[in-house]
Amino acid sequence: MNNPVQTYQTGFAYGAETAAQRNRTLRNTYWLLALSMVPTVLGAWVGIATGIASMMSGGMGLVVFMVGAFGFMFAIEKTKNSAAGVPMLLAFTFFMGLMLARLVGTVLGLSNGASLVMTAFAGTGAIFLGMASLSSVIKRDLSSMGKWLFIGAIMLMVAGIANIFLKSSALMITLSVLAIGIFSAFILHDLKRVQDGHETNYITATLGVYLSIYNVFQSLLMLLGIFGGRDE
Repeated sequence: MNNPVQTYQTGFAYGAETAAQRNRTLRNTYWLLALSMVPTVLGAWVGIATGIASMMSGGMGLVVFMVGAFGFMFAIEKTKNSAAGVPMLLAFTFFMGLMLARLVGTVLGLSNGASLVMTAFAGTGAIFLGMASLSSVIKRDLSSMGKWLFIGAIMLMVAGIANIFLKSSALMITLSVLAIGIFSAFILHDLKRVQDGHETNYITATLGVYLSIYNVFQSLLMLLGIFGGRDE
């Protein structure tokens, strides 16, 4: 016959261990996310300084981005449980910085470009902090959001690819606004998954949150460049 006290102690110990694991994964995710900003900024600077990003516009830029991004994400998933996982993720963020250089360089070419970039950065930080705070106070399971957000992200990507050829300013603005909403919700969803114990690998968690932050920043910067940019 099981001892009730022993059963309780075992259950309590398991619960404490699980909570510690969740907190460790979340803490490592935040640290790696902060670290990933360094190669992103470096990649953007290299892209602007060398002019590499400006040479990859239209269809060529799309092909380079798709092949590079999906290739890196595949490699990260393959190495997430090994010592190569973190360097692979940081290499990916450098690549994403390179891909961001064309937009950042265009905005910096405006007379108030530097302030627009800082505003987009501050806005992205505020959204992240808001979603992180929400994820810690919401008690319900948000896993069911995942498939709807994924469908929304796929639709955004398809519409964005189409707009490379359509070149519609109205569609670009609409997609940017939708992207901010969808990827802000993704930040909430992904952080809540870590806190609920559904995601236990901090490299995978960091990758998901990083991509959402990247898209929020890019969309904010695009909107600020359109509506707040000054040529003189």
